[in-house]
Order: sequence, then C-alpha cells, then structure tokens
Amino acid sequence: MYNYRKVTDDLYWVGANDHRLALFENIHPLYHGVSYNAYVLLDEKSVLFDTADWSVSREFLANVKAVLNGRPLDYMVINHVEPDHAASIEEILLRWPEVKIITTPKAVTLLNQFGFDLDPNKVDEVKEGDSRCFGRHTIAFVYAPMVHWPEAMVSFDTTNGVLFSADAFGSFRALDGKLFADEFDFDREWIDDARRYYTNIVGKYGPQVVALLNKAASVVGLDNIKMLCPLHGPVWRKDLGYIIDKYTHWATYEPEEKGVMIVYASMYGSTENAAEVLAAKLAERGVVNTRLYDVSSTHVSYLISDLFKYSHMVLASVTYNLGIFPPMHNFLADMKALNLQKRTVALLENGSWAPRSGALMREALEELKHIDILDDGLSIASSLREQNISEMDALADAIAASVQK
Repeated sequence: MYNYRKVTDDLYWVGANDHRLALFENIHPLYHGVSYNAYVLLDEKSVLFDTADWSVSREFLANVKAVLNGRPLDYMVINHVEPDHAASIEEILLRWPEVKIITTPKAVTLLNQFGFDLDPNKVDEVKEGDSRCFGRHTIAFVYAPMVHWPEAMVSFDTTNGVLFSADAFGSFRALDGKLFADEFDFDREWIDDARRYYTNIVGKYGPQVVALLNKAASVVGLDNIKMLCPLHGPVWRKDLGYIIDKYTHWATYEPEEKGVMIVYASMYGSTENAAEVLAAKLAERGVVNTRLYDVSSTHVSYLISDLFKYSHMVLASVTYNLGIFPPMHNFLADMKALNLQKRTVALLENGSWAPRSGALMREALEELKHIDILDDGLSIASSLREQNISEMDALADAIAASVQK
C-alpha cells in the first residue's frame, strides 16, 4: 500500500522508512531506523528527485506510482548516486522506460561503474549553474563535490524556494509517519541523530560543506531558500536558521557548547575510577556539562558526535603492551580521519610499571589541527591513591579554568 505525503501543492515525498537495518553503511548503529527520501514534482512535466535503497524499493515504487496516478514519469533528477539513494534507478527505468535522467557527468561515470546500463540519448548531463524548466517550476543545479561524494549536486527550485539538498541536512532516524522537522521536538528528539549523521558521514569534509553553504548564499541566496528536502530525515519548512547554524558549527569545527567529554579506557576499573573522580571534582568546581564514556563499550560514532558538540575532552587510558589501549587508539585514529579540530584536551594515563599512554596520546593529538593540550596531565601507577589527589585537583582546576574563561 502506498504511503506518501504532500510537501507543497505539487511536490510529494515518496520515500520510505527502514527499521530493519542494524548498521548504516555497515558501520553506524541505527537504534531508531532511517528514512530514505525521494520526491516527485507534478508540473507540466513530472520529475522524480532521487530514488531509494533496495530495502525499501517496494514501498518507494508504490508511492511513485500512486502520486503519478497514471501520468508518465518524464524526468528523474539524480543528485547523489550512493547506493542507498540510487539502488532503485533500474526499477524506475523498467517501469518508465521513456524517463530522461538529469545528473552530473561524474554521476554518469559512477553509475556506469555500479553497472547501470544507461542510454546516453536519455541522459542530460548538467553543468554547474544550469537550469531546466518543467512548466511552472524551474530547477537550478549547483555542484556539491565531496558533500560527501565527488559527483553530488543539489537542486534548487527557483519558483518556490525548495532546495533538494542530497545528503546535506540529513539525519539518522526513521520518520514514522511524520515528515517535517516542526512535527517533532527536534532539539530534544532528533538533534543527536542529526549530529551523529553529519559528523560521521560528512564530518571529514567541513571545508567542502562551508564552500557549499557559501555557494548557496551567493548563487541561490540563503533568504531565497524556503524549504530543505534532504535524502534522509525530516524536511525543513520552518526555522531553517536553526539547522543551518548547526551545520555552520559542525562544518567549521566550532563547538556547539562549553562542556567536557571524558572518555576512558579501563581494563579492571582503576582508570574508570580516576575518570569518575575527575568528573566529580569538575562538578565541585561548577563544571556540570559533562559526559562520561567507556571507549570499549560505546560505539565510536557516538563518541565522534559528542566530540563535535563539546569544547573540551579528557582522554584517560591505561597503558597496554607499552602502547595506547586499542579502543582508545582506534578512537584517536577516527578523530584524525574525520578531521577533528579546535578542541582543548587533557590527558590522564595509567600503567603498572611503564605508563606510556599519555605521551603516545599526546603525539597522536599533535597530528590534528588546532588542538590545545593542557599541560596539567596526570599519570597514575595502577590505581588512584591519596598521593595523587593534589595532582587530580590541579588537573580539575586547569580544565575548569579553561572551560569557564
């Protein structure tokens, strides 16, 4: 049974929700599902914007057919060819063989690599700034390379201000009957999923996101954008400044808020205890916006997400085989891979006979850009004892002073 929703008078959401997928991109946990968004414009010509993953292809095709209601499908705009959005292209071509594809030259190359047998006579390769008129609506095409694939573009309806933003402004989490961001308490229910989606999927490409935002401001005009239609998550029709501000923070690696994220790696509980003591001492100094994480039991996508949220971080690691505890080592590698910047970090190390994790974590952090490492680190031998309290107090003082300045 079809299940579509009206976006504007002549634009319809024809996507679907997936609650069965356990790992997005086979990496990131999905405890609340995910949506695959696609849209149909009914003008003098009908236009489909993107398709959907194989997992929801049946629902997606039923929605497209119901919205068209017997009309032919004239055009298919492909903004992004990653398989979670392009997998159903062949199904569209089988059902509406006369449809003409509009996409970028790079997208055509990638589609051929994925095995799609496209008829060159039915492919319209658009350049940066090209536009196409479908009747009342004129769509302008703006390249968005590396947001987050090289072929990506966004499509802007100059008639009503709708921006089909591809993976930009997307989010994890299924829509479950709702569609618009204002139908949720977004800041309470959705922001963590939106941040986790951005930071782990797009986070490495902050400069490219900034370039796209600047291009949208100069070519389209941010004031002219009235609605954001991403490929995952809710549609934005109100308070666009809220999500654009979040993206600006994330893309420029500026923290959303002052706070301390404490991530510990503990084998038998001693390093965990030291992290708990530090958190308590920070609270005594008025620093209560803190989060404590066990790096071994927390999926790294959640750690990366909060890294983009908070201004300060404490890394507390036991020494393991004269190195950094492996999950902490992997976390540091992910920070580098995702281009983390502009954070203040304190270090706490533990080791029974040769504590080395602190020096090694410092070396790893020094490879990142614009990272301020506090000098007041702490080294403990096996477990926190009374003789370490003055050093722990000094560390808490240094972190609190940095947070509160």
